[in-house]
Amino acid sequence: MIELLGYTFVQNALWGAFCTSIICGIIGTLVVTNRMVFVAGGIAHSVYGGVGIAAFFGLPILVGATGFSIFCAILLAYMLLFAKERLDSLIGSLWAFGMALGVILVELTPGYNKDFMGYLFGSILSITESDIYLMVGFGLFLIAFVGLFYRIILGISYDNEFTQLQGINTRFFSILLMILIALGIVISMRSVGIILIVALLSIPAYCSEIFTTSLAKMMFGASLISFVCMLCGIAVAYFYDLQAGASIVMILAIFSFFLAVFHRFYKFQTI
Repeated sequence: MIELLGYTFVQNALWGAFCTSIICGIIGTLVVTNRMVFVAGGIAHSVYGGVGIAAFFGLPILVGATGFSIFCAILLAYMLLFAKERLDSLIGSLWAFGMALGVILVELTPGYNKDFMGYLFGSILSITESDIYLMVGFGLFLIAFVGLFYRIILGISYDNEFTQLQGINTRFFSILLMILIALGIVISMRSVGIILIVALLSIPAYCSEIFTTSLAKMMFGASLISFVCMLCGIAVAYFYDLQAGASIVMILAIFSFFLAVFHRFYKFQTI
């Protein structure tokens, strides 16, 4: 087992798991506390439309995915603010449109191959150093952003109306939050993929919420749970020749199930 650490791709995968855990732990906490899991799912699946646009027009995948995901995030933010009564239908429509657009454009792209499947289901064992640098940069920015605007984020997450009465532009921060979710999804999609990223955003935060009493502790707990489960998923995928993203999500699902059952009969002491 120790000799595996000598391989560069394993080292990159571990660094990728660490960075992804921090990103998804922070963003996932914001998604869960603001009850936006379905919204995050809509953004995540629409990202594939950006992948298709980038492939079809010969642009870098990251550029296309980032641009299209930010557009969808802003669109969903306005839906959340001004069309709440039909939000679920609108999210479902955008979800389906993004996936369909991506599939069609990828198929129309000359030289189409199955490498694009990595964006759907992830490929953490093929993460490169440039991917890690990008994750580190975004992770540090995310930590700094949360630290700087922690009280505002706390207010928006738990009492939006009171925060607005304090003179805070909650609409601006709500849109900014959606953009951060979109960027986090795009940057993390190499780890578990567009389809499975919702699990990484929701399950660890849900588990952490059980035994924490503050937003900051919940973020830390979600990041820790993500990292441990990702390590276990990578190990399972490597030794049994399975898809890494699916293995990570399966480990997360099993962990959350046993945690929920245990908590049902033996209440955790919150910290």
